[in-house]
Amino acid sequence: MTSKQRTRLALALTTAGALSVALLSPAAAGADTVRPECPRSLSCDWVPAAYQQTGDPADKDTYGNYDTADRPAGNQVKFIVLHDTEEDFDTTLKIFQNPLNQTSAHYVVRSSDGHVTQMVKNKDVAWQAGNWYLNTHSIGIEQEGVAAEGAKWYTPEMYRSTARLVRHLAAKYDIPLDRQHIIGHDGVPPTSAAGTKNMHWDPGPYWDWNRFMALLGRPSVPSAPRTGELVTVSADFTKNQQEFRDCEKSVDLPRQGSSAVPLHTEPSADSPLFSDPGLHPDGSPGTNCAADWGSKISATQQAVVAGRVPGWTAIWWYGQKAWFSTPDGARVTVPTSGTVVRPKAGKGEVPVYGVAYPEKGEYPADFVKPTVGTPLVYTIKEGQAFPGGGQAPTGYYYAPTIDASKPYDHTYFAGAQKYVTVQIGHRIGFVKASDVDVTRARS
Repeated sequence: MTSKQRTRLALALTTAGALSVALLSPAAAGADTVRPECPRSLSCDWVPAAYQQTGDPADKDTYGNYDTADRPAGNQVKFIVLHDTEEDFDTTLKIFQNPLNQTSAHYVVRSSDGHVTQMVKNKDVAWQAGNWYLNTHSIGIEQEGVAAEGAKWYTPEMYRSTARLVRHLAAKYDIPLDRQHIIGHDGVPPTSAAGTKNMHWDPGPYWDWNRFMALLGRPSVPSAPRTGELVTVSADFTKNQQEFRDCEKSVDLPRQGSSAVPLHTEPSADSPLFSDPGLHPDGSPGTNCAADWGSKISATQQAVVAGRVPGWTAIWWYGQKAWFSTPDGARVTVPTSGTVVRPKAGKGEVPVYGVAYPEKGEYPADFVKPTVGTPLVYTIKEGQAFPGGGQAPTGYYYAPTIDASKPYDHTYFAGAQKYVTVQIGHRIGFVKASDVDVTRARS
């Protein structure tokens, strides 16, 4: 596979019936004895994902299903990405053992009992996030389940195991336990504006983020005055009954509890749903499709208040105002202390990126493929603010072959340009630190 292809890795898991080659057993995939990187209190085992060539033996660019690295000595680990498998547990393991699938994750969590299988060492880069920058700076956890089938897959055992694992990894790699660093696959940004429509939306609207963050020891509780500008969405999962549609299958999903709160263009339930400019470049209204992440905010995500009227709250969302229902007596949000990101004085608008790569001039002069970031369709405009402010590691990991046989192969290029992470909308993004001020939220 080419370096360009590598940036588009982690496609949807292939269904078992569509596989064109025989699935490999653990032994055939090169199983070895490795102690899983798990807390001792967790039931874990090790089943290695495939690391094999898939074509002409002389073609070292064509292989699966991950890249070797030396994290965190080179590229730091600063994010954890939660997925759902869209397959059963056993099939998922087999998919990751087949190098032709070009997909993997560090861990897979079973629904029935919370058992954890590690498949890629944490020092290595799993092909899981659909964003090469996030791949190289994150750990991916697949959870057995189907996002559109509701919460039945997401069992108490799964929540407990995933939370124990995330707490262990966050402590080991110094990852903040907040929603700019503990994200769903639906929180991963595209690497470019053109790739926006191809991004994933799992674990979906039926993953109980309130429950999960509470298990991490970070429940949504008030920590600022009621009039503060920063809020955390805290809609009760059971009471927050929503109707979404599986637009990929043209099926209306039953009304049920959800972490997702619909966003509108005006303070009225009759107004159009918010239109994410990356998903709807023609300006058409947002939809209630489960995959239309721009038209909804999730419990435990933060936002900066842009206005209030009785029963409704406006927030800054993807560079625009979005409204959601906050009726009296219902705890939809809690006031929150924290840091926010604003354009520096004189900056009319600030570009948002899906990666934090070095500038072109920061690569060696003889390096033939310097990779730089390009702005997404979203900007932060003067007068707006967004949650975030944590520094994102700046760097690009170049790993085009299976055996490091090209010049600079398996090299991490660190950059001097500093970036900070922002919750620009449902997905995170990155802005240049020189463009913004990071301040405490106003009370």
